[in-house]
Amino acid sequence: MDLTTSKKSHGAAPVAAKYFLASYVDMHGVSKAKMVPADHFDRMMTGSELFTGAALDGVPQEVSDEEVAAMPDISSLKLLPWDPDVAWMASDLWTNGAPFDACSRIILKRAVAQAAGLGYVMNLGMEAEFFVLKDTPSGGFEPLSTRHHLAKPAYDTARLLDNMPWLDELVSAMNGLGWGVYSFDHEDGIGQFEIDFSYFPVLEMADNFTFFRLMAHEIARRHGGFATFMPKPYGDRAGSGAHFNMSLASIETGENLFKDNDDPRGCRLSKLGYQFIAGVLRHMPAICAVVAPTVNSYKRLVKQGSMSGFTWAPVFCCYGNNNRTNTVRIPRDGQRVELRAADSACNPYLGAALVLAAGLEGIREQLDPGEPFVDNMYLKSPEELARLGIQMLPATLNEAVDAFEKDPLTKAVFGDAMWRAWIDFKRDEWQSYITHVSDWEKTRYLKFY
Repeated sequence: MDLTTSKKSHGAAPVAAKYFLASYVDMHGVSKAKMVPADHFDRMMTGSELFTGAALDGVPQEVSDEEVAAMPDISSLKLLPWDPDVAWMASDLWTNGAPFDACSRIILKRAVAQAAGLGYVMNLGMEAEFFVLKDTPSGGFEPLSTRHHLAKPAYDTARLLDNMPWLDELVSAMNGLGWGVYSFDHEDGIGQFEIDFSYFPVLEMADNFTFFRLMAHEIARRHGGFATFMPKPYGDRAGSGAHFNMSLASIETGENLFKDNDDPRGCRLSKLGYQFIAGVLRHMPAICAVVAPTVNSYKRLVKQGSMSGFTWAPVFCCYGNNNRTNTVRIPRDGQRVELRAADSACNPYLGAALVLAAGLEGIREQLDPGEPFVDNMYLKSPEELARLGIQMLPATLNEAVDAFEKDPLTKAVFGDAMWRAWIDFKRDEWQSYITHVSDWEKTRYLKFY
């Protein structure tokens, strides 16, 4: 499979936009770009737009290195729904005349090529959970809706209707892009929403989710707010996941290879699907460092917090049927696998690349994950979990990065440069967090003695 974007001439711009963005992502999955007028479109498509990688997080270059060039993928072109004078394209990064090994999109393309070599295409759906809030004069934030906060606002109709001005604009934009939104609701957090839309081949889904975060924020701004993909902005409310819903299809026929209505385990999942799960579970601690990539992520991955009841967040390294107390879940209809540890702050390219590589390892080695867990795992005692051989997911970013560093699959997927850059940045992030003096500490200790 060709991992590159062709450097041939593309001629005139294919849409009537005035400006074009050659977008790529930093290590966080945030869109970065230069903007080019339409009459320079052809030059842009051959890599004219150069960037100093050392100026960005996780584009591992020295200041003295040759710049990286954005090589746009024309198949990803989207007019900005809120500003149709501008078109956006996802790009691969090149340097020294070749693909840049540490480019997030190139890393995912390598995993996609491995799957293709085995005859598979990975399809991915990502559940978009996020908060839309507004700034307050005191420097804080609050929901756009002025209604009082409910103790349990999940699926609340009134708060959903309060937010329809920006939701309608966002959902209409998504459907205008052909994303097939089929449901949206107010979630259990204050000002938290989920929008569910169609799945796509994994590279296209990563492009779309990157664009979605940009679009949600820009549309929220037009209505006086901002979209946040911070996993846990409220300590006593639910956090935002970005569950990965995955299946493998035949590269020749498009048939879903995870589908098996005669599954003896009762989950309507094929043997191939179970092997994929086994590979993911084998590498789950390391995967957490990428799909739950921030200090804040691990304040979501708790069984119970200051809120009443269970969080519904995954904390155990196990799988099950439609049971949401497992980290890996097989939804009721089968045919796919859901990874619930992923959150809305993840880099979708890197997260998908590592999960896909882990699943393919399970297939190549014909691993078996054992029988699915169908009980409420939150109710199991530590002794019961130990007897079942179930480990906890990492409890902190530091623990997850330790697992990432020790797991040989991570370097194989990321490549040396991005692997090292990821570890170093996340170690610095953790150190900055633990040395920060928080308001909680001041309240507790300042006048304690």
